[in-house]
Amino acid sequence: MAGTGFTLPKPRPSGPPYFSRNQVATSLHQVAVLLELQGANVFRVRSYQNASRMLGSLTEDLGELVATGRLLEMKGIGKGLGSALTQVIAEGRWPSDWIELHASTPDGMIEMLGIPGLGPKRIKLMHQELGVDSVASLKEAAESGKIAPMKGFGAKSQSRMLDGIELLARFRARRRLDVGLMYGEAFETRISQIEGVEKVQLAGSARRRKETIGDLDLVVAVHAEHHEQVANAILSLPGIADVKGAGDSKISLILDTSIFEEGFTVGHIDPNVLDAIGGDDYEQLESGGTIDAQVRLVPLEVFPFTLAYFTGSKEHNIAMRQRAIDRGLRLNEFGLIPEAKAGELKGMAAAQYSLHATDEEEIYRHLDLAWVTPELREDTGEITAAESRSLPRLVTTADVRGALHNHTTLSDGEASLEEMADTARKMGWNWLGIADHSPTLKVANGASAEDLLAQGETIRTYNEAWKNDQVDFRLFHGVESDILSGGKLDHPDDVLATLDYTVASVHAISKWRARDELENTEELIRCIDHPATTVLGHPTGRILQGRDGYEVDLFAVLEHMAEHNDEGRLKAVELNASPYRLDLDWRLCKHAKGLGVPVIINPDAHSVRGLADISYGVMAARKGWLEHDDVLNGLSAEALAARLL
Repeated sequence: MAGTGFTLPKPRPSGPPYFSRNQVATSLHQVAVLLELQGANVFRVRSYQNASRMLGSLTEDLGELVATGRLLEMKGIGKGLGSALTQVIAEGRWPSDWIELHASTPDGMIEMLGIPGLGPKRIKLMHQELGVDSVASLKEAAESGKIAPMKGFGAKSQSRMLDGIELLARFRARRRLDVGLMYGEAFETRISQIEGVEKVQLAGSARRRKETIGDLDLVVAVHAEHHEQVANAILSLPGIADVKGAGDSKISLILDTSIFEEGFTVGHIDPNVLDAIGGDDYEQLESGGTIDAQVRLVPLEVFPFTLAYFTGSKEHNIAMRQRAIDRGLRLNEFGLIPEAKAGELKGMAAAQYSLHATDEEEIYRHLDLAWVTPELREDTGEITAAESRSLPRLVTTADVRGALHNHTTLSDGEASLEEMADTARKMGWNWLGIADHSPTLKVANGASAEDLLAQGETIRTYNEAWKNDQVDFRLFHGVESDILSGGKLDHPDDVLATLDYTVASVHAISKWRARDELENTEELIRCIDHPATTVLGHPTGRILQGRDGYEVDLFAVLEHMAEHNDEGRLKAVELNASPYRLDLDWRLCKHAKGLGVPVIINPDAHSVRGLADISYGVMAARKGWLEHDDVLNGLSAEALAARLL
């Protein structure tokens, strides 16, 4: 997140490898940003960016890659960078130029990256010419009028910087997916009701269902004769805190919570999460929050191209553009244009020669591809799959028949067992799992063994009654057990044996974050080996915009779980659907799928409203290439019962 200091982590004592895959990838990203701040060659900057992205997605052991020399053979790893990475991974020493780069860059310049619209190049220029090295000094320079006279800046830029500083002070972080979608869908609905709007659709990272959203992009189709009236109507909508710019085709706005007709609320948050995201001040911060939005007004015939372009991702767009170039075409936000016809023409002038497309599907068809759903557009193999017509049939909310990880008033939930079951039935589910917290998690009022066993008797009574009344619904009885030292679970084995399943989760996060990746990984593996462990709950412990997860090699953990499943023992990994978590990360879902490790999408609901969070989990699962058969949620109650035996 912009605004936090960049640091090079200390080597772990158990190396090599002395640093985890995530640590190396993050450090490469930071070096790329610092290089750009100092005006380094663009190709050098790009090499670090590409290396960071590549290492972050690797499944191989870093130490083995170095030991075998294969790291130096990987695409994008040149001789110099390869030598530096070898030193880092095999010797535990950061390159001296990386250390100097961190030491010589003022922390305030890193903080300035959080100001909307202010990138490394402009920060570098202001630092060189005005000595600006922090948000405070930037504000002082802007207020005294020193920035406007600089070449390439001007009064508008200076004013926008002051606005950006104010925005940064009001709300610094990116917004979670759920919050971003609330804003985006509310704004989309309001625009759709404007007379003269032919089409409107949310684009950008919100449409791709990224776990956090920086700003909103909306594409609006409008006929030329209605362009001005639609633009004016958008600018008059409620919920607009500020207008940053309004040109012929682009309107830049800041939205606030008054855009919501029924008000804004974050709902019930479990104590663990609330503490991580700021405690009691969080709801007040969110209620006063804002989000940037860009609206692009385009002719109807251009709409599919603009929608595809601003949906992204950048990497997916680059791959698509290259495919167009290979066919003598130019793909951009205006069209798919034959180069031979367009010549030197640009923009809308060239778009007159564009191939026709009434929707995105036709654009992909022109490039000999199947349409790629927005969630997959991250350049992680979707182009190849679209070419071979082997894209996955992604899971949908209609596939969900139940979920296993949910809480009641027996621990820290706000709804009773009966209320949770009734809501699940109304949602059309056929089964529901109840997994209240175990005793060690005192902040969550963890249930004692006696209370847990009594809950089991109640569940059996309900299940028998539903069966006698031929009601197609069943409760499964479980527990969310803390993972204790040595990978042990938080109830005696004889108590666990009475349950249908156990969700094993880490909650003592400070202890786990203080330990080495290897130690944490071994601890999880020991827990997975426990006969009662059925599901590994929120596997990294991250809270989005609250805290990073603990260091763990989830590739190794998933591979170990795969061995159990191959031998007929169900070991599932949770995709926690709470928008505060979305953990397992979507980037690892595809790996779990490839290993044959079942995924269970769980809302981790602490209220009846919380059950609806299953939708965010499905979004993340789709982004992770998961299909119906990859998740346990699609099983019937009878089939799930058989798997849990």
